[in-house]
Amino acid sequence: MSNDAATAEAEGTAETATPVPEPIPHGLGASLPTADARAKTEGTFPYAADLWAEGLLWAAVLRSPHPHARIVSIDTTHAREMPGVRAVVTHEDVPGTPLHGRGGRADRPVFASDVVRHHGEPLAAVAADHPDTARMAAAAVIVEYEVLDPVTDPEQAFEAEPLHPDGNLIRHIPLRHGDPEAAGELVVEGLYRIGRQDPAPIGAEAGLAVPRPDGGVELYLASTDPHGDRDTAAACYGLPPEQVKIVVTGVPGATADREDQGFQLPLGLLALKTGCPVKLTATREESFLGHTHRHPTLLRYRHHADTEGRVVKVEAQILLDAGAYADTSSEALAAAVAFACGPYVVPNAFIEGWAVRTNNPPSGHVRGEGAMQVCAAYEAQMDKVAKKLGLDPAEVRLRNVLATGDVLPTGQTVTCPAPVAELLQAVRDFPLPALPKDTPEDEWLLPGGPEGAGEPGAVRRGVGYGIGMVHMLGAEGADEVSTATVKVQDGVATVLCAAVETGQGFTTLARQVVQDTLGVDEVQVAPVDTDQPPAGPGCRGRHTWVSGGAVERAAKMVRTQLLQPLAHQFGMSTELLQIADGKITSYDGVLSTTVAEALDGKELWATAQCRPHPTEPLDEAGQGDAFVGMAFCAIRAVVDVDIEIGSVRVVELAVAQDVGRVLNPAQLTARIEAGVTQGVGIALTENLRTPRGLIRHPDLTGYALPTALDAPDIRIVKLVEERDVVAPFGAKAVSAVPVVASPAAVASAVRAATGRPVNRLPIRPQAAVVTGN
Repeated sequence: MSNDAATAEAEGTAETATPVPEPIPHGLGASLPTADARAKTEGTFPYAADLWAEGLLWAAVLRSPHPHARIVSIDTTHAREMPGVRAVVTHEDVPGTPLHGRGGRADRPVFASDVVRHHGEPLAAVAADHPDTARMAAAAVIVEYEVLDPVTDPEQAFEAEPLHPDGNLIRHIPLRHGDPEAAGELVVEGLYRIGRQDPAPIGAEAGLAVPRPDGGVELYLASTDPHGDRDTAAACYGLPPEQVKIVVTGVPGATADREDQGFQLPLGLLALKTGCPVKLTATREESFLGHTHRHPTLLRYRHHADTEGRVVKVEAQILLDAGAYADTSSEALAAAVAFACGPYVVPNAFIEGWAVRTNNPPSGHVRGEGAMQVCAAYEAQMDKVAKKLGLDPAEVRLRNVLATGDVLPTGQTVTCPAPVAELLQAVRDFPLPALPKDTPEDEWLLPGGPEGAGEPGAVRRGVGYGIGMVHMLGAEGADEVSTATVKVQDGVATVLCAAVETGQGFTTLARQVVQDTLGVDEVQVAPVDTDQPPAGPGCRGRHTWVSGGAVERAAKMVRTQLLQPLAHQFGMSTELLQIADGKITSYDGVLSTTVAEALDGKELWATAQCRPHPTEPLDEAGQGDAFVGMAFCAIRAVVDVDIEIGSVRVVELAVAQDVGRVLNPAQLTARIEAGVTQGVGIALTENLRTPRGLIRHPDLTGYALPTALDAPDIRIVKLVEERDVVAPFGAKAVSAVPVVASPAAVASAVRAATGRPVNRLPIRPQAAVVTGN
């Protein structure tokens, strides 16, 4: 056959051949798509706001217009007499323990009774046959107040009259490490303020309460901690936990405690009182008023360094504004104090940390709580050291960075991988973006966007760095445990675990783990409710570690059940058999069969737990092994600043992160990019203003979230896969640490561009204005 003929035949065959389908991503390490992606993009995903029940009533909550007031009287007569109103409840209708809260601190009433402690605090709730009727009835509840002066400055809280029976001081941590007399040739000081940010969840809170025949109640909520919410509700309702059931509905993303318990608890009370299902969908304003926010923080720092730029001692005072109630402030303070020196070797550290009550809105769990605030401060201090010595800011950081085996100021040895120097070198050496061209067609590159007010001649470019660290899981003795069950029947695997999918990708991870372990393609993850064993809250990478670990252990137990008969038949151990691509083979090739054939109609199942090694509380000197594991991230920010009007454009953020192991590349990339973008909002726009304790503009027009147009180019330049041997899969949490590092990096870059101190987040335009130019 001639070459031409052979070529023609080959071309003809290629034209008629059946296209080979793209392989479906499978198992750990693959970019397996999320199971609910299609439903969410098409708008068919069932969120809590979509729920319905026969005989449904609608609820509304009356909230205080004052941040601080004594309640003289509450008159519900007019509300109860309105046509269509079925029930009105106040503090007098709470039958059980009338307090709730998160983080083990029950200090918040379901309804204010004697005193209002913050703007938006619930006073009463109404159930009616129409949502408009419910809202009008709530407005008809007459409350007589004696308005009191609010305490809104956390520094004043130490001397103010007690705002709560537990006092104004929630926690004080004095950390003592090293020699108090140590000093360096160089001393730099700074005062820093971090504003209040809102989690701003994609969908506002919503829920449905349905009474049960046994006198209990079922709550359908987008809860991120169903068992914790169940126990709180049961205590408030005066019911045993088994009579309260939480069913988790679709969660439209969560970067914090997703639900406002201030409406969860009234919902159940109304359902129990009326005997009917009751639904509430909060407005965006109610959402801002109800749920917790990031802790506003005041930080005073003094760094001692030698002439080479090596840190000798750090002294700091950290004051967290907890707002009216404790919530998770104790945990946030522990993280702030423990990480106050950052991922740097500091032989001597003396830190004072306080969390205090004020009449500001309550603060709680938001990504990187505590760690984000101190990162902005210690990175500003490192910039000051570099500037005073005339050194490159990246070089000063490299001379101080932490590594595996070093000791934190808490006395804990860093046993997990800590490739901080490698991360910083990666972003430092990454090529810088091109400078913008001074041409009309590129005006959109100016700070301020298209047709912005900026002038090209006033634009200065700056490069800055931020290195962040966070702890994973809970801390200070928290019992981190999760339980999972894996069942296989008819070739389909089902995972039962009460770990809530909040957007962090747990359900995808669970499918990948079972696919990898059992060779079963079709894996389903059952809906979550409190009839399942607890898995804990969805924060700090918990579910990747403890819930993913529980799924892996249960899947391995099922794997043993599957392989044991075959191993016994061929006289070998199960360890000599492997499962890959749906096939079971032995090490010597004697055995080769499919998983489907081995199952042959069997039903196999196993339940397992995962519990990391224990931690301990910080002692009276701030010392102790308080954390299970840590994750690190380095970011280099490039910004353009118009020094005449103070507008800032983030050009690029280069990211290098310590991830342990990449379990799902696409998902991991998306999580890092989302965290970095959230950090840009913290740095430049997000500031929930509360003059005299009143939330100003509680909506998404007054609270400026970064949009796609604000998102900079994000370059993930390096992912360090050095597995943490004590973590399941060796993986680390990836979402929080970019949020911690990126605001500090942006502030550092603005500092470099303007020469201004930039000691407040978000950065105000006036802080970036350079006069005399």
